[in-house]
Amino acid sequence: MTVSPLTARKTWRTLEPIHGLIYFAPEATDAYAALGVTGRSGYFASRSAPMGAVPADVVIATFFNFEPGLVRGAMDGVWDIASPAQLLAARLEAAGAMLRRTLGDLAEGAHVEEAATLARAAADHATQHLWGKPLFGGHASLPWPEDPLLVLWHAQSLLREFRGDIHIAAMTVAGIDGCEALVTHAASGEIASTVLQSSRAWSDDGWAAAVDSLRAKGHLDADGAFTDKGRASRQWVEDETDAGAAVAYAPIGEDGCDRLRLLCRPMSKAVVASGGLGFR
Repeated sequence: MTVSPLTARKTWRTLEPIHGLIYFAPEATDAYAALGVTGRSGYFASRSAPMGAVPADVVIATFFNFEPGLVRGAMDGVWDIASPAQLLAARLEAAGAMLRRTLGDLAEGAHVEEAATLARAAADHATQHLWGKPLFGGHASLPWPEDPLLVLWHAQSLLREFRGDIHIAAMTVAGIDGCEALVTHAASGEIASTVLQSSRAWSDDGWAAAVDSLRAKGHLDADGAFTDKGRASRQWVEDETDAGAAVAYAPIGEDGCDRLRLLCRPMSKAVVASGGLGFR
């Protein structure tokens, strides 16, 4: 079976809130803090932990668009405070708690079990395509949980990192660096530049340098809007990402993706309605 790039994008978008809540949930913040890992360190260390006790440079490389100084400060000494295994256990426990709190009755039932089965089939297939995907590779090495709700969450974690590594590769091929990627995102109009700049801790000078670089490459005009070249470059990156991510969903096909979105849409809507999501 094959799946269209558009279906891959739609399926990722529908399920992403189920995974993404972990980056903002108080259960996660509290679990990391109980280990002595606080602030931004909890995010960077818990997400990079599947790769082992990696240095800050590896996190900078794989997370791509965060200001390097932010990452270095967050990762400084973190593995002396808590091990990757401790952070992973805390993250998984927090994921179950946050989803049960947020979803209520939606957290249990046949719909969760069926969704987990479909999502796992896609995620398992993705693990046959590890090359060039270091952050995904780390996550793919983790054992599967037994709880169907956590199987669903872990599967989407894998599919998210699979897609993310492909996206970074496409931007690198297109000659776009981390801060430039944020500037092009802002130029698309999807998220305000102030949100993107502040969430990734880029200074005004760093942001301005990325804008100037994109102008020099012919991607932005004098007002910071896309030129035809810049718009085409961003669309190429998105198209390559969708096409690369589609391979993961081949085992369940178009019908399986449709069914997976149908099963997960009420859960994702509940997460969004909770107001617990931010941008990360």
